[in-house]
Amino acid sequence: MNRGRLIIVSAPSGSGKSTIVQYLMQEHPEFRLAFSISATSRPPRGKEQDGVEYFFLSPEEFRQKIESNEFLEYEEVYPDRFYGTLKSQVEVQLDNGQNVVFDVDVKGGCNIKQFYGDRALSIFIQPPSVDALRQRLVSRATDDAEQIERRLAKAEEEMSYAPRFDKILVNDDLETAKAEAVALLTDFLHS
Repeated sequence: MNRGRLIIVSAPSGSGKSTIVQYLMQEHPEFRLAFSISATSRPPRGKEQDGVEYFFLSPEEFRQKIESNEFLEYEEVYPDRFYGTLKSQVEVQLDNGQNVVFDVDVKGGCNIKQFYGDRALSIFIQPPSVDALRQRLVSRATDDAEQIERRLAKAEEEMSYAPRFDKILVNDDLETAKAEAVALLTDFLHS
């Protein structure tokens, strides 16, 4: 079995990243895609299982792994609340022939791309405009006006990272964006 490759997908909130990634994973089994399993220092929720949804670590264990340089990328979202991607887990998945998908923030995406170089394809999914993004966030009806403005401010900063990615996919029309994503993965995985 061939060793897997890496697909990094980043985007501002509301750009359609999760929708496109789910489409690729569900409708294109030929790509042999598998999510990277992240580590977190938060406790499991509901029926979450260690090693399935996340690797659950204590904040101390997480810090030890940071000091040992065991993460491709990590972030402390809140005090003692860490999320990150373990190098060892990604290597296991790649050795099993899986093409590992990373649905990560722009900084994490840049770090993973830097680590893996040409073995990784980094895709930045961009909304057609900030106004279009505002409309999507408003129509979702999941955030209040203040949260939407915070997300938009963060989105503008995140969009400044787009040139650091291998490909920029503008999600103006979802069906077109899905087709473009399929073409990008087909080219990358068969090159």
